[in-house]
Amino acid sequence: MSTALISHPDCDTHVTPPGHPEQVARLIHLRQALSVSEFQALRRVEAPLGDEADILRCHPPEYLERIRMAIPPAGIYPLDADTHVSPGSLNAALRGVGAACHAVDMVLEGTVQNAFAATRPPGHHAERATPMGFCLFGNVAIAAKHALEVHGLSRVAVVDFDVHHGNGTQDLLWDEPRALFVSSHQTPLWPGTGAETERGAHDNVLNVPLAAGSDGTAMRAAYQQQVLPRLADFAPELILVSAGFDAHRADPLAQLNWSGDDFIWITRALCDIARTHAGGRVVSVLEGGYDLDALAAAAAGHVAVLMDEGA
Repeated sequence: MSTALISHPDCDTHVTPPGHPEQVARLIHLRQALSVSEFQALRRVEAPLGDEADILRCHPPEYLERIRMAIPPAGIYPLDADTHVSPGSLNAALRGVGAACHAVDMVLEGTVQNAFAATRPPGHHAERATPMGFCLFGNVAIAAKHALEVHGLSRVAVVDFDVHHGNGTQDLLWDEPRALFVSSHQTPLWPGTGAETERGAHDNVLNVPLAAGSDGTAMRAAYQQQVLPRLADFAPELILVSAGFDAHRADPLAQLNWSGDDFIWITRALCDIARTHAGGRVVSVLEGGYDLDALAAAAAGHVAVLMDEGA
């Protein structure tokens, strides 16, 4: 078995305005970090374009058409104050959907033990009919639906450790009893959702707010007391991870104080649950992380743990 790294050059063609935190350089730095000898054993795979059928399991047809029609022939067009599209944005976003779903296929078919989808734009803020927070399509929610509908799984867990609440994933999986959505995130912080009282239509949502200024010790306690027991009770057949690295203390958009070791710890903890309940099957999808060096180092630590599990 092994670990797949799934990406595509099209993701570099999604261009945002100068100074925007969600920039092409994020993937450039990440690729550089994963190019050293330690990562030569990764199975490197080009992401296919996402299937429309997969997108429509989460987003209505008119939303997909709205995104298509918003793509400009040149320049950059704002969908809102934070979220922009350029001529290459649709293909980039479709590669993100394709990467997440192909990762599920590879893991569930036993081609690899686990996978990391390194794509952009991110996805966990895209709601059913609303692009926002740099996101166009709900990649990880779409991948969860793909696992349930195409592969016939009965229980899929999504764990989101991005510093911002995964409001889009929550919206897309709110009514899905076969999916457990868990989000740890700084509160208060944009987008302002993610209260503990938000529990899903089937008690299938667990939100774990973390105070600004708190560190990895607080995170580890929250995961040991709340997240890991809930995952064990749910006994998922697959764990999907929304891997945002913006809880790092160096990130410019938030105020949590995690270190690189904290991302390694959380990855190992999730892999331990997956090994016990899901045959070790984990699919991780890149979300945020806006300090370029911190993103590259933390993501490299995350992938190194996946490789240890896949060896």
